[in-house]
Amino acid sequence: MRRTRLIAVCLAAGLALTGCSAASTGGGKGGSTLTYLTFETPSLTAKFWDSSISDAEQKVPGVTVKKIVAPTTDRDAYAKQLQASGQFPDLLQSITSSTFATAGLLKPYDQKWVNANFLLPLGNAYKGKVYIPPTNSQVIPEVFYDKKLFAKAHITAPPKTWADFMAVCAKLKAAGITPVELGGGDPFAASMPLVGILSADVLGKDPNWLKERYAGKVHFTDANVRAAVGKYRTMVKKGYFEDGALGVKYADSITNFTSGKTAMYMMGSWFLGSVPKDRADDFGAFLTPTEDGSLVVPFSVGGSMAISAKTADPAKATAFAEAWSLDPANYKSLIEGDGAFPMLKGKTLDDYGVSVTEVYKDSYSYVTQQNSKVSAFGWATNDDSMPSGLNNAFYTASQALFSSDDIDGQLAKLDAAWDAATK
Repeated sequence: MRRTRLIAVCLAAGLALTGCSAASTGGGKGGSTLTYLTFETPSLTAKFWDSSISDAEQKVPGVTVKKIVAPTTDRDAYAKQLQASGQFPDLLQSITSSTFATAGLLKPYDQKWVNANFLLPLGNAYKGKVYIPPTNSQVIPEVFYDKKLFAKAHITAPPKTWADFMAVCAKLKAAGITPVELGGGDPFAASMPLVGILSADVLGKDPNWLKERYAGKVHFTDANVRAAVGKYRTMVKKGYFEDGALGVKYADSITNFTSGKTAMYMMGSWFLGSVPKDRADDFGAFLTPTEDGSLVVPFSVGGSMAISAKTADPAKATAFAEAWSLDPANYKSLIEGDGAFPMLKGKTLDDYGVSVTEVYKDSYSYVTQQNSKVSAFGWATNDDSMPSGLNNAFYTASQALFSSDDIDGQLAKLDAAWDAATK
């Protein structure tokens, strides 16, 4: 409802003052005005976007960029609404490229440029083409923990197996400490425990599971998926999340964890940008434990912006996108403020002039080391991405499963949604 009202306001205002306007050529001789869909978080603020846009504009003469801010973190849904109203942006930040590429709405980048600049050129390629430069990566999720609360419960080391993890949760609860924080009021945050468990247990054993789901060879209702979801239900029923977790907003979940109200927090590695600098040494991280203790890294290669195939000035849109994607100042902000792991060729962390915590360095080692990496369940933008609409269905199921034992029913809904989306 909020998004619908926002679009109505944009249309009523003639689009000129709100940043909701369609692409146009103008702004002086040889100039172009481009629209750019962004989003804001506690780490990626309006100031960050304004500064990064200004810097890239200076590198592309004759271009003016108008910022559009998605009203929620669901950029895909908002981009679809803008497209439906004839306002599809020229540039779109951190969307699911497969969702829009299949509709012919995105322009791929030149592969030679991609190969020349990035460590994993095809890390987020969709059907062999790169629609979003693979500028950075994330681990989604990690399990962050408060070392002081672990010590208070006489826990001397992070758990390695699922049984160890359950024992840690039990010890924390017995010590009067809430084991796990959950920002269940925001759908994506509510899904984080399931993202971790499904990535570890399902994709860890069958990295091709999502591709096989497209082929109809596997289903959400299969026994292995049901068993993985059952672990989450066990956590809920044992009271390992805080009371009223479904009412906790994402921003509040960060504050709850960093202020010592809860001992662990299952969240994407972007949380590293929110670790308090004055007591960063109090925090550590580990991965969602597997049954046998094997390490499975739920990995996602992300990036900067997609380019609309419908833009009125593809040359200027491409030039702006490339300039933004290679700007070290943007990486510095993304590393320090959003916990991103940079993927530019020929650079180390020192080259970005960043100041990072030990828990960041420990987390980055999951990216740089040789290990078992799988696509983070529901977060891939490559050929492992879920069909359009399935991420929202997965989030909805995650919230429902916090309160319901109907695992079979929720998983059946996901299968039905998948089949409907891929017809």
